[in-house]
Order: sequence, then C-alpha cells, then structure tokens
Amino acid sequence: MATVNLNEVCKSYGDRQTVHNVNLSVADKEFMVLVGPSGCGKSTMLRMVAGLEDITSGQLMIDGVDVTNVAPQKRDIAMVFQSYALYPHMTAYRNMAFGLMKTTRLSKAEIDHRVREAAEILHITDLLERRPKELSGGERQRVAIGRALVRQPKVFLFDEPLSNLDAKLRNRMRAELKRLHEELGLTVIYVTHDQLEAMTLGTRVAVMSKGILQQVGTPMEIYMKPANMFVASFIGTPEMTLIACAGQAGGMVSHPAFSQPLQLSQNALPPQVMLGIRPEELRFDRTSGIRVKVGRSEFVGAEALVEVLLNDDRMIVKTGVMDIPEAGTEVGLHFDMTRARLFDTRTGQSLNLQA
Repeated sequence: MATVNLNEVCKSYGDRQTVHNVNLSVADKEFMVLVGPSGCGKSTMLRMVAGLEDITSGQLMIDGVDVTNVAPQKRDIAMVFQSYALYPHMTAYRNMAFGLMKTTRLSKAEIDHRVREAAEILHITDLLERRPKELSGGERQRVAIGRALVRQPKVFLFDEPLSNLDAKLRNRMRAELKRLHEELGLTVIYVTHDQLEAMTLGTRVAVMSKGILQQVGTPMEIYMKPANMFVASFIGTPEMTLIACAGQAGGMVSHPAFSQPLQLSQNALPPQVMLGIRPEELRFDRTSGIRVKVGRSEFVGAEALVEVLLNDDRMIVKTGVMDIPEAGTEVGLHFDMTRARLFDTRTGQSLNLQA
C-alpha cells in the first residue's frame, strides 16, 4: 500500500475555481473519507488523484513520488465508480480479469488465481459465470470492487459506491468494506455525501464545503469538536442545534430565556456567538430547567426525537420513548453545558471549548 499527499491542490474550470488550496495527507493503510454536500468538490478531488482530472496547481504525491502530471494508468491506483461500470456482455469473471489481460503481462494462471482469490474474499465465487444483468445491485458492486482488488494497486479510490443501493444493502456493504479494509490493510480514499457512511467507515474524515477543506480528524473528533458551524451542522443526525447568544465577560453566554457559564480556553468572547448543543446533550425535566414548548415527536427505535421551541429557536431533543412529554405542553429543559460548543457568529469558527 502507499501514502497520498495533496499539497496546495487547486482545480479551476476557466475563471471558476472549484477546489481551493487543499492540503491533505492520507497515511499508509488508512481509510480516508471525503464527505460534504453535493457540489462541494469531493469527487473532483478524487478524480484528480485518479488522473481523470488535471490539477490546475499544486502537487500530488503517491508513495513519495510526484505524480501530478503522470498518466492515470501509471499511478498504480484502482477506482470503483457509483455506476459499477461493468461490461454488460461479459461474465463477472471476465469483468474482473479484463483489465489484467489488457494492461499486464501476467500469465493466465496468475490472472485466474487473482480473480478467484478476490472472489473468495468478496463471497462471489458462485457468481463468476453470471453476467451483470443476472446480478443484484450489491452483487454488481462486489464484482466492481473485485475488479479493483485483482489489480493489487497502491491506492483504492471509491466514488459514492453505495448510493445506488437500498438502505438494508448499504448497511451490509458498509460492513463488507470495513472488513476488507481491516483484513487486507488497504489504503482507501472514499467519497460520499452520506455522513453516516463517513462516520462508520472512516479512519479519518475530511469534511468539505464549496471546494474548501473544513476539517480533518477522526469521526469522534469531527463529531465532538467541530472546527466551525458548517461542520457542526453537517455532521450528526439530527444536526447540532445552534442558538444565537450574546457573549459576556467571564465565559458567560446569555439568551432571552437563559444565561449560562461555560468552561472556555479564553475568557474574552465576541459580542455575538452561537451556542451549539447536540440532541443527546439535552434532557427534559418536568419540575425545573429552562422552559420550552413541546412540538412533534419522531420515533427512531428505542429513542425518540422531540422538537421543542425556546422562544423563536427550534431544538431537537433525543430521549427515551417512555419520556416523551405531551405535544403542546411546557416542560423544563437542561443543557449539558460541559459538552456545549461555542462559535464566533462572524467567522463561524469554533471558540475552542475545553469540553
């Protein structure tokens, strides 16, 4: 396997810049996920690594070698596409073997060994003589992954490979990809707009917005300590609640409905701040706490998501199904302020809570 380094990488189409000065390092055997909304530049970045898009400026290194201007077929990478891109007239076996037959000098015996070994790893040995139209979506995706595996490349690239599958099959394929990464020690760069995929698959996650890399970290770091308001609102289902407050001396924040002290790494606060709290960090109390009005509820298994109104601010509380207050009533709400985050309203950047 190999390392991948993007140094000040930019991509422009005429006067329109779509990727802005990205610096990103992917370690050997790491599963790096690029995540962000549609149009944020994540697939463009992946295609630049693959060599399918030219790099306007900057440098791309694979395993310490500058490949910025190297042809795609000489970068020793393999890519799995959203659309599977299988030849419809070929069997699964031929689809997996075809690239090796055309681009390498491997013997037929070695190609056969690689195909059957990959098929065994992916549990598709009994499907090798079937054509794509005879396979389910999940089976086609396994064949597409197998076609990449047989090449034994330094880096595997995945461009939203599970987006065409139903929810149950996506869950199963996520587990399979996780297993493959752990068992084979693959270096993976994986693109998705689904933050659940990002958080469950990634060794580290790189969050993008409007062509700019917003934050890189482990899933836990991204979730617990978002670098800015975009990451805070994009990562998490449901998203983090952001409440406009006034900053006060001594690390106090005030709102028309409450005033709360926070443990901060700095005492001086901007006059306008955003307080960020996740749904599981809120707790109902029928006798005390900040008064809120209860709205609708949604059941999600053993838990429920309850909408509440704090003056004009809408919040979501995650609670047990047996603890749902009646819609339309007023109840108390406690914040876990030890885990709350604070952001500068003007810049959107985190004000570095110690929690």
